[in-house]
Amino acid sequence: MIRKDLLTEPIEHIDITDFNAVGLVESMSRMSFSARELAAASIIFDRMISEESCTVVLSLAGSTSAGGCMAVYSDMIRFNMIDVVVATGASIVDMDFFEAIGFRHYKGGTEIDDALLRDAYVDRIYDTYIDEMQLQECDSAVKEIADRLAPGAYSSREFINEMGRHLVSNAKKKNSLVQCAYENKVPIFCPAFSDSSAGFGLVKHQKERPTSHVSIDSVKDFRELTEIKINAADTGLLIIGGGVPKNFIQDVVICAEVLGKDVPMHKYAVQITVADSRDGACSSSTLKEARSWGKVDSANQQMVFCEGTIAVPILASYAYHRGCWKDRRRRNLADLF
Repeated sequence: MIRKDLLTEPIEHIDITDFNAVGLVESMSRMSFSARELAAASIIFDRMISEESCTVVLSLAGSTSAGGCMAVYSDMIRFNMIDVVVATGASIVDMDFFEAIGFRHYKGGTEIDDALLRDAYVDRIYDTYIDEMQLQECDSAVKEIADRLAPGAYSSREFINEMGRHLVSNAKKKNSLVQCAYENKVPIFCPAFSDSSAGFGLVKHQKERPTSHVSIDSVKDFRELTEIKINAADTGLLIIGGGVPKNFIQDVVICAEVLGKDVPMHKYAVQITVADSRDGACSSSTLKEARSWGKVDSANQQMVFCEGTIAVPILASYAYHRGCWKDRRRRNLADLF
């Protein structure tokens, strides 16, 4: 089996404007179990968007972008539902930037011999395939961006902003998350940026320039994101998955206090995850537990234990068709820096 036989049917990304989930969510609100939880989460997210004082943060981890939700996240920015993004490097680079420069993810399967995939240089994300050779081209594109920058320490936000600038002239696919964020002045932070194709490109960049190179400063990320919290009135979190992005954005409340600033806890929070809370983690604690740390107000929070490619399009379509974003003021938070 060769690579071209495996990479035949591209993943098609769902379009939240194509279907109206308002009636579905309203019906689910009268049900039980995960249906009612997802309805409550959708209503809370819509409330974040409709509240003038609320800055909305998307925390993104996991592989929902590769799995078909890529357009959902860029549309949330285009339609002014999201003001800040905190994500894994994989979500931003290996998935979104990767497709923006002309590549695709493909439908695959879970039963195949992974040794055969390795021989074909095809990488697997559950039932989704990626061409490893194309991923290496993505690494090289990141390196080329780093090579053009003046040596020094950059926050991931600064570097991703340069990726967005690069896409304006070089994108093969328009309306990627990275390009939409750049054009709409929505800052993107990846606190573990090197844990992705960006890492390989930056390692090669530094290897070729041992004394004069670009590096990513995660402390600068933390400081900048804390400045956003200090300058915002109320904040709401839409958390897909969990992990580092979730913990990072929750921690800015505590960091602001360390800096002597009196800021409120995150007023709203929704988390969509399949993580288990019984091991004391649940991708950085349940939202209710986060109240004990002074991070999230418990009055407007909702956990949804559901796989993201099911829940995210419903929640986002509900908000889109409710239309509260139409009169919403853009925050342009990239201008803060």
